[in-house]
Parts: sequence; structure tokens; C-alpha cells
Amino acid sequence: MADRHETPVVKSDTTSNVLRTKIDPTSARFEANMRFLADLMSQVRNEGEKIGEGGGAKAVESQHDKGRKTARERIDLLVDAGSFFELGLFAAHGMYEEWGGAPAAGVITGLARIETRLVMIIANDATVKAGAFFPMTSKKVIRAQNIALENRIPTIYLVDSAGVFLPLQEDVFPDTDDFGRVFRNNAVMSAMGIPQIAAIMGMCVAGGGYLPVMCDHVLMTDGSGLFLAGPALVQAAIGQKVSAEELGGAAMHSAISGTVDFREPNDEACLARIRSIIEKWGYRRQSPWDRRKPVDPLLPAEEMYGIYDSSPARPYDMKEILARVLDGSQFDEYKAEYGKTLVCGYGRIGGFAVGIVANQKLHAQAIDHEGHKRVEFGGVIYTESAEKAARFIMDCNQNLIPLIFFHDVNGFMVGRDAEWSGIIKAGAKMVNAVSNSVVPKITVIVGGSFGAGHYAMCGKAYDPRFLFAWPTARYAVMSGDAAADTLVEIRATRINQAHLRGADRPTIRRGSPVD
Repeated sequence: MADRHETPVVKSDTTSNVLRTKIDPTSARFEANMRFLADLMSQVRNEGEKIGEGGGAKAVESQHDKGRKTARERIDLLVDAGSFFELGLFAAHGMYEEWGGAPAAGVITGLARIETRLVMIIANDATVKAGAFFPMTSKKVIRAQNIALENRIPTIYLVDSAGVFLPLQEDVFPDTDDFGRVFRNNAVMSAMGIPQIAAIMGMCVAGGGYLPVMCDHVLMTDGSGLFLAGPALVQAAIGQKVSAEELGGAAMHSAISGTVDFREPNDEACLARIRSIIEKWGYRRQSPWDRRKPVDPLLPAEEMYGIYDSSPARPYDMKEILARVLDGSQFDEYKAEYGKTLVCGYGRIGGFAVGIVANQKLHAQAIDHEGHKRVEFGGVIYTESAEKAARFIMDCNQNLIPLIFFHDVNGFMVGRDAEWSGIIKAGAKMVNAVSNSVVPKITVIVGGSFGAGHYAMCGKAYDPRFLFAWPTARYAVMSGDAAADTLVEIRATRINQAHLRGADRPTIRRGSPVD
């Protein structure tokens, strides 16, 4: 990594690129926005705390009765204090209610530091259906592995799972984003030189038994089990009676099969061993991304609560958000007077040089190629803004500058003027640039993210390294209001056509009540 912690020599006045604020934090609008978003954040936190309880108090007590820690307790013991950043907490939220639910999809994933090294943690939550794999469990584990693959992050698996949740096995087993892909990723990560450590701290049965064995180091605690078929299935299949310990206990795998590298008496000793192993790792080639010593934004981040406004009638300035995110609130805006509904430019976040592509929600005055003035609606991508963004994305790739996308987009402009200006061609250029971008991309969905605008702004299908969503985020083919208006328009057109053919139905116009 090009990491320049020294203070650079200032040769010219750089204050011209500092974003200034026009926000009045005492205004009624600011205070109303602040309360609205604070309430949403409170709801999200409360729901997150509930999800963090896993399978509930009884399931936690059962885990403790076995002499085992819960997944979250294990993570707390394993990682450097305060370093765990959870990913996918709301996976499977509201799903599988007929089976009692699957909080966090029954698996905890996230980034953390162990002995200062950055790692990915994947920990089965045995308090949720004994850590069984639901369809969303597989997808969440694969997503964590994909993040580790793309960013070459060492991965630690804390295994405590009963295997596939059998009532839903048809949705877990065969596809490219299902259970088998986990083991394929184990092999690919190993071939890429990405370290993997697996600690068996409970049950690890059936196909799931391949996961730890395909890692670089395997640890196992006494009282755990690792086998392709448990005692009951073995007896049913071949008539052999054998205990779980004899069939696949830690002692057997340590002394007889040689599968386990480290046999540990309990969870605490196992987690301490993992830390000891990681502490001795060497360092690989550093990244090419430019970094300097980070500085805080000049403006307080909490003011973003009062700036964002979800009402189309009250557009906000996306630069006010950026001013509270970027280091020193410094931003070198690219083509500031062209394609104003997309804000592009250079800045730093956490010391890293980044390129910003953000939807501007303020309406803008523009002049077309014939010299006519027009108003461009905020949050809409026009031909000029798409062309600007496409060129900017290519420039960032040319100069090895990672990209950050901030979404609040209604979509691309439609209508005769837009079509005549080549909106489809310009949009395709932007999508092509995003698709072929090779620098790291991170997507932040601030508000709406609809239609092809979601694609062009590096939606999930375009491989952002991370996708973060504010509690105000909404994304779909089109917004609810737009979808309702479209359906009403279609219904009205059909009724009017029927009326013209002689049907005795009244003419329906847009905005009229429809039965």
C-alpha cells in the first residue's frame, strides 16, 4: 500500500476544494429531518439487538449447559477488543417464520482484527436450529467468502452446525449459490494463498464436514463431533453401533485419523490457540491504493441526520453529505458545470484516495445543444451526467483510484428529448464503464435506487466490494408511486380503448378513480 503518513508539503492554496455548508442546524426542516432519521436508526438498532439474541434465552442456556460458548461470546473472546464489524445482520429477516425463524440466517459474519491482522469471521449460531443451514445461511456464508476472496482477507470459521436444515433441503443443495459452493470457495481461497482456519466447537456433520478439512488449520474441542454420518445414520445404513466420540470425536481425529491439527479442551483454549497462530503470520504484498494519514471531516457527521430529506418536494444537496464524509471535507469536483445531476470528483476517506459518484438531489439549470434552457430534476440521470460519470469512472481506473457510489436515484430521464439526446447510448456507456471497472467499488444507498439507475450506480449485480444501505434506502424496478401511476395509466388506456370500440364505459383519465 502506498501509505504516506508524513505531512505533505503544501505548495499552493488548497482551501478552494473545501466543501462549504449552507445548512442551518436550527431550522425547523433540519430538526424534523433529524428526528425522523434518528427514530429510524433507533428502530434499526432495537431490531438488531433482538436479532443478536439468536435463538433466545433457552437456546443460550442449552448451549452453556453443554460447556460451550455462544457464537457471539466466542467472537468476543477471539477478536481484538471492539474490532468486530458485523455484516449481514438482517439476513433472513422475517423469513422462515413457519419454522420459528432464523435470526441473522443462523450464522454470524463480519470483519475483525486478531492480533491487529484483518480477518473475516464466519461463525455458526448453534442457538438457531443447532446451527443448521437454511437457504439464506448458505447465501450469507458465500457472500462473506466472496468478500474475503475479492479482498484477499484471511478467514476464520467457528463451526458448530447440524448441517442442512432438512425440511428445506431442496433450496439449499444444488445451485451455484447454495451449500456446495462453500466448499468450492474453500478450495479456491486455498489456491489463492488466502489463509483459512477452522475451529470445530460443536457438531460438524454430513457435507459440512468438508469445510474444516479444506482449510489450512483445523482445531477441535473435546466434546465436539466431526463425521460424514452420525451414529444413528451409521446404524441405519450399515447396522454398525458406535458412539459419537468413537466415530468422530476430538480424541479420535487427533490421534487416529490425523484430521485435526490442534485438539483443545474447551472454547477458551481453542480461541486462544487461534490468536497465537495468527500472531505469527507474515505479511504479504501491500495494495497499490494511495493512502495518507486520515483526518476528520471539518463538519460533524451527525448533521447528516438533519440534511437528508426523503420528500421529492424538498430536495437536498448531496455535497452537504459528502462534506461530512470526506477527509478534511476536501473535494475536487470533476466537470462541476456539466451533467449536474451526478456529482463526480476526487477526495479521501480514511486517508484513502477515492473517486466519488453521487446522485445530486437539487434541481439544476442546464442549456441543451440548441441553446435552450431547461431544468434538470434532481436524482435523475440525464445524457450529459451519464457521459460525465462514464468518463470519470474510466479515469479512476486509469489512475488506480477506488470508487464510492452514493445512491439516491429515480432512474434515467425518459421522453422525446431524452431519447433524441441518446439517453440509451449514454446510459449504456455508464453501465459498461461500471461493469468493466477493475478498481475496488463500494456502494452506499442513501435513499431511492430505482430501475436502470440502480445498475448504472453499481448496484449489487455489478460487484461492489461492499454495499451499505441507510435505513431510508429503497430499491426496486420503480418506486411504489411510479408503479401505481403506471398501472393506472395502463388501466385507463384499456378502458378508453374499449369505450372507443363502443363499450358503454365512461372515459377514464389519469388521476380518476378506477374500480
